[in-house]
Amino acid sequence: MDWDKSGLPREKLLKFGVSSLTDVELLALFLRTGLRDVNVLVLASGLLEKFGSLSRLLSADYSQFKDIKGIGEAKYTQLNAIAELARRYYASRGVEEITLKSPDTVREFIQSQLTTAEREIFMVIFLDNQHRIIKHAAMFSGTLNHVEVHPREIVREAMKSNAAAVILAHNHPSGRAEPSKADRAITERIVKACLFMEIRVLDHLVIGRGEYVSFAERGWI
Repeated sequence: MDWDKSGLPREKLLKFGVSSLTDVELLALFLRTGLRDVNVLVLASGLLEKFGSLSRLLSADYSQFKDIKGIGEAKYTQLNAIAELARRYYASRGVEEITLKSPDTVREFIQSQLTTAEREIFMVIFLDNQHRIIKHAAMFSGTLNHVEVHPREIVREAMKSNAAAVILAHNHPSGRAEPSKADRAITERIVKACLFMEIRVLDHLVIGRGEYVSFAERGWI
């Protein structure tokens, strides 16, 4: 397929800025080259169509690319590096710089920290009475499909930080974000423990591969 040079991602970025690029165009910039008979933009478009989103694509295992023409070790390492670069960007930026005026940014930060973890990790974000973020902590670490969470430890850390509210988050290494009965039960225990000390639980986010579930959005908190 022929593409007008003025519409190529690099030229479009230089002329209109990076925010003007679509997901396909951004991905094409990182992939750099396509195949002998497939334009890089077509390759990028096909990848996004197959995986459904950038998040699912960048968190996919190498085995998921084995049947995709043109994605060998070199391009897989490029994709893996993009995901790791994003994770380190958020980590170096610091969650303290993120405000709840942008809940999507908070979710993206949590996803960047938990999506690729191979064990279940339970994270807590602590907030002041203006809902400004004080700090975050990966408080509990478990196995592939279980993490033991102690509500008293969360309350204790919230008191030490003088936090008025918290956001809970944990990952499902299996990839599916749907909360289990155990997830709902421990959330209820944490909410009750925090309520006793007048600390609000604003949300509990369960992170999968390219997907998430918000307890607040489902009306469970």
